[in-house]
Amino acid sequence: MMDATTCIKKLGYVGILTFATVDEHGAPQARSISAIHFEPDAIYFYTARGKNFCRQLLRDGRVQIHALTKFKEMIRLSAVAKPVPDNEQEHWKDVIFKEQSYLINVYPGDTRSIGIIFCIKDARIEYFNLGTHPIERAYFTMGNAVTERKGFEITDSCIACGTCAANCPQSCIEEGDIYRIQPEHCLHCGNCFENCPAEAIIRLD
Repeated sequence: MMDATTCIKKLGYVGILTFATVDEHGAPQARSISAIHFEPDAIYFYTARGKNFCRQLLRDGRVQIHALTKFKEMIRLSAVAKPVPDNEQEHWKDVIFKEQSYLINVYPGDTRSIGIIFCIKDARIEYFNLGTHPIERAYFTMGNAVTERKGFEITDSCIACGTCAANCPQSCIEEGDIYRIQPEHCLHCGNCFENCPAEAIIRLD
């Protein structure tokens, strides 16, 4: 059964993850990060203070992590990353440098002190499996994060004409007096939304 802990495990199996932030000009910035340690309920990672990535995290903290498994599972984690307390920095550096031995060559000896360990404990997680039909989608939270509603919903204005179901590529709309979108199988493509003659479908986000 998929849950937040399983999603974190899958991120660990992928290993090299894409981390996205926003720079001081509002432009998106993405980079591949592998200096990571995974706990069941937290993610720790290392980056150097001189890097733009580090400065963006210190200024804002918001980060989105993305991975695609070989099974066509997309996992997206949205969170605020925070530096761990000073008295924990060396401990987590030891953990990450032991697990990611290549880092010893990148930051030999005392030069690893240029880095900061950040931690993510509260996060929204989106799981999206394109390798099944219909596709599978689920949302989870880690820590104290709150789930966001996304996608589309059919309202009471539905006239039960079936146009939405006929235009759904995943056949995930159920018939009824008011038709219903199965959110766990919805692509969020918007085809139902664009084709509804009664304009009875709303975008949740």
